[in-house]
This record gives sequence, structure tokens and C-alpha cells, in this order.
Amino acid sequence: MSDLTDYQQKLDDALNARRDWLEKSELPKLSEDLRIFQSSYTSIYTSLLKRGVIREDPYKDEAKINEIHVPDIEAFPETEKAERLSLRLADFDNQLDFLVNSYLFTTEFLTIDRIKRIVGLIKYINWVHLSPDAATINTRLVAEFVTQTKRGLDPLSGSVFIEALVNLVRTSGTVMGYLKVLTDFNREVYKLDLRKGIAGTFAAKNTPNQDQIKKRFASLMPGQPFYAELVDEVIKEDYSEDGPHLQEKVLLSLKVTESKKKVEKVEIPIKFILIEGIQSLASVVNTLVDIGGKLDENEVLLSNKKLTFWEKVKRIFRRAVNKMPEAVIYELEFMDAGRDVPIREEVNFTNLRSDIDKRVRNLSQVSIGKGATAAKLEALQEHQLAGFLEKNIRDLQSLHRTLNALDEYFKVNVDKADREKVRGIKPELATIKNAFIRANQKRHDYAAKKEEVEQFKRLGITAEDDGVDG
Repeated sequence: MSDLTDYQQKLDDALNARRDWLEKSELPKLSEDLRIFQSSYTSIYTSLLKRGVIREDPYKDEAKINEIHVPDIEAFPETEKAERLSLRLADFDNQLDFLVNSYLFTTEFLTIDRIKRIVGLIKYINWVHLSPDAATINTRLVAEFVTQTKRGLDPLSGSVFIEALVNLVRTSGTVMGYLKVLTDFNREVYKLDLRKGIAGTFAAKNTPNQDQIKKRFASLMPGQPFYAELVDEVIKEDYSEDGPHLQEKVLLSLKVTESKKKVEKVEIPIKFILIEGIQSLASVVNTLVDIGGKLDENEVLLSNKKLTFWEKVKRIFRRAVNKMPEAVIYELEFMDAGRDVPIREEVNFTNLRSDIDKRVRNLSQVSIGKGATAAKLEALQEHQLAGFLEKNIRDLQSLHRTLNALDEYFKVNVDKADREKVRGIKPELATIKNAFIRANQKRHDYAAKKEEVEQFKRLGITAEDDGVDG
């Protein structure tokens, strides 16, 4: 029994070292690759909606998610493919959004069950073998619709579309690799917890079998699922003749290998975190252009609506008060996030369109990130970049709120005969939301890194002493 106690201590030490490595090295990479995966999928999903090969799910934004799940995979009739796949891809988009923005990327949170859920999402569509001959109906239809969409894209949009597909293929592989490493770690954590329970329950001289362990499992590991495969591994590793060899193999698999080669460190100014955040916001330029075009079409539909006498009087009065004969005023309804109650607010559509065009011009100047544009950003002081990023995040959040309410307003207020002609902007709104979420994360990353650097300075520790960049 002393040998088992010694092994448990070695295993505990190895798992602690492995946990530290995962938290500091691998999980941040997993989080970033999942964010790229989700962003790339959203780009593909939005393109499919714009080309009309799939339909918008009117209830997509109303979905309440408490835990991720894999969308439906069952077969359906060919005649229902557009409708069924539209709903499934909308659900898939929601699941990825929840995964990236609500999951905690820690070894404690990412349990075996949650890892299985993530694996199911990543494998939901086989991006590596996207083909009309694929095994699953979802992959076959996505391949068909992707082909249709690519044919109708201009060269610039086509290159963005292809890049998104390439990113989905690449990150599918890397994410699965990180999940495999994390699963192996969790399996050994589970087995160590089981060993501790067995040691306190069964007599030292007896070798417990799976049935005996299963009967007492609820008390051995309260709240944990019973994994027969892992129970068998514990029995073989601790009680069989081949046990010492198997134990050594486990310890070797958990060993964190330190790189012997010293890599020359290149310090990167932390203000580049701010620049990345700004360029995340700038990625919505084309999306804002698309929104502007759709809003113009919707405004024409609404202006052609037959007005009652009092609606005409009300419009004349508003224009007189605003002293803008061409102004178009809409009364929109918003939800007050703090009080969760609806509030009404008048929005000048003319000014809103002007603001969107102005925002497109301003963000276009920082959207490329190369050459003279990059040099101008790099030349700015940190406080200037931080101020620009914070203001534009706030402005984009406010614009998103207004556009969301305006989208609903058009759908409700045009004549019933014209409602099918209203151009929805839900996909574009999702793209904007993802952009300011990414930018806000960069803003928080910058603040945390800044505080870390300042703390080391107060302690008299340099970057070389502790490996702090910037």
C-alpha cells in the first residue's frame, strides 16, 4: 500500500505541474483559436444569409442558453433543406457565441462532459472534408450552399470568404489537439480522485473489482459520473502485475517538457494590444456599408406607406420643431438594461444615416493595419489609443442598440403587403456585436497587462527578471 501512496503523491505533483502549464500556456491558445473559429463561422453564416441560400431565423436572438449543446443532426426531406438547415446553422451560431463569450477557460471549469460538448460542436460540420459526398447531411448541404455562395461573390468578398473557410479548417485541427491534451489531463485527475476514495473505503489487502466500486461510487465520488473505462484503468494500474509499468507510462505522459533552447526575447509594446482592439472595431466597415444600404431600402418602403391624417400632421409638426424639412424621425423602443423595462426614444433617421457613413470613413482609415495606416497608429501615445478605443467601443455599442430597435421598427410598421420586402440586418448586427466584444476584451487585456507592468516596476522587477513583455 505504501507503493500506491507514493505513486499517488507523484501523480498529484505531476498533475499540479501539468495544470499550471495548461492554465498558462495551452488554455489561452485554445480560447483564441475558438474565437477565430467562431468569428470565421459567423463570416460564412452571414455570407450565406446575404446570398439568400439560407433564411434568417426570426427567433435566433431570443434563444436562452445555459449550457452548450450540439444542434440537430437528424436527416430530413430534400424539400425542407433550406428551412431546416437555416434553423440549424442559426442554432450553431448561437452555441459558438455562448462557448466563446460565456465559457471559462480553466481546468476546473472544462470538465470531461464540457469537453465532449465542445468536441461535438467542432465536429458538427466537417470543414476539413466539406463535400457534397460527406457522411452527414449538415456537411453535405453546407458544402452545396458554400459552393453556390462563392460563385456570386466579387473578388474582395470572395477572398474574405475563402480565408474564413481556411481558418475553420486550421482551427478545427488545433482546437481538437488542445481538447485531447485537456481530456487526458482530466482523465488522470478523475482517476486520482477515485484512488483517494478507494484508499479510504476498501481494505488494503483486497483488490476491488468494478462492480464493488460501482456499488459504492456515489459515496466515493459524490456528484461525479461513473466512467467504467477509467475505473478499469485504475484497477489495472494499481493492482495488476503490469501496474508499475503502466504507472510510469502515466507519469511520463504528464511530464511538462521545458525547452532547453533559450529563445531570444523580443519585447512588444503593450500598446499593440490597443491597436488590435481598434482593428477589431474597424473590421465592421463593410458590414456598416451593407447596413446603410438596407436601411435606405427599408426607409423607402416605410415612406411609401399610406399615412393617416394625424400621422401626416405629426410628421409635419416634428419637421417644424427640428427645423429640418428633410428629417425623418422614428419613435423607437429600447429595453433599459439596468431596469429591464421598455423605454421610448425619438431617433432622427437622417442624422443616423449620416453618422453611419461618417463612422465608415473614420474606421476605414484604421481597417488595413499596414503601411502608413499602421505607422500612424503606432505613432500615437498609449493614452490616445486607449481613449480612441474606449470611445469607439461605446459608440458602436450605442449604434448596435439603435440599429437593433430600428430593425424591429421597420418590420412592424411597414404595410403588411410590404413586410416580406423589409431587409433584415440581424446577421450584420451579430458581426458588430462580435467586433465590439473582441475589442472590449483587448481593452481589458491592455488594462490588466498595464497594471502587471506597473506592479513589477513598484517591486523593482524588470521585464528580463520575470519575462514580462512591454
